[in-house]
Amino acid sequence: MRCQTFLLTLETGGGIALHDLTPEIAARLAEAGVRQGFALVISRHTTTAIVVNENEPRLHADLRAFLARLAPPQARYLHNDIHLRDCPPDEPENAHAHILAMLLGSSEALPIEEGRLAMGRWQSVFLVELDGPRQRTVTLQVWGE
Repeated sequence: MRCQTFLLTLETGGGIALHDLTPEIAARLAEAGVRQGFALVISRHTTTAIVVNENEPRLHADLRAFLARLAPPQARYLHNDIHLRDCPPDEPENAHAHILAMLLGSSEALPIEEGRLAMGRWQSVFLVELDGPRQRTVTLQVWGE
């Protein structure tokens, strides 16, 4: 079994934003030439998440609204006491984004069959930005034969 690693970089939108990684992952699978195996997708950031779901704009709006209610950015968080932490003074107050990232998860393992992601008809792989806009990096590891 062989392994290939790819870095996907993207500029994200502000606040909570979903970015469909599926086309980029498909292109890298073609490049890797793996017919059977699995793909590991992991964000390299603590204020983003990786999820599998439907690429439908109204669902994305619902998710953004739900996450904002679940961990409101303006709520009081100890992590946001920048002056009490050992960090740069321009550190953002983003505890809400860290909390949401922990709830959503930072990675997905996906099967590869016949050189394609073996997902359902409506499924896509997303990077969920929780503290943007920023430049983000996602690692894609492709394992298989």
